[in-house]
Amino acid sequence: MPSASQLRVLIVDDQMSMRGIARYCLQEIGIKNVVEAKSGNDALVAMNSNKFDLIISDWNMDGMDGLTLLKTIRANPLTKRMPFIMATGQRDTELVKTAIQAGVNNYMVKPFNAATMRQKIEAVLGKLT
Repeated sequence: MPSASQLRVLIVDDQMSMRGIARYCLQEIGIKNVVEAKSGNDALVAMNSNKFDLIISDWNMDGMDGLTLLKTIRANPLTKRMPFIMATGQRDTELVKTAIQAGVNNYMVKPFNAATMRQKIEAVLGKLT
């Protein structure tokens, strides 16, 4: 069981308001060590200088989108097992299938709340303490 207070999470979303909501939800479940990136490219830069336990990424972003970020992470031997949760405002089952085929660990539909986020994280990492 991972300790929520020990987890390092990278939030990737091009909208500052959504990054703020995700950070708030994470703090509500005890995760305080959060880094934000506004694009897939910024996320890769952050990953070069930080070690993360989980990535929560938006799907639709300018530049490198969440699916491309996921595929890039899965293609790298050093990060291919990185837990990755995709967040999107779309409820399209084809998108979910595409993300699963690319190796996503879980999927979250916006808007979400702290309880939903906790459930999605625990499905990937195990029960948080």
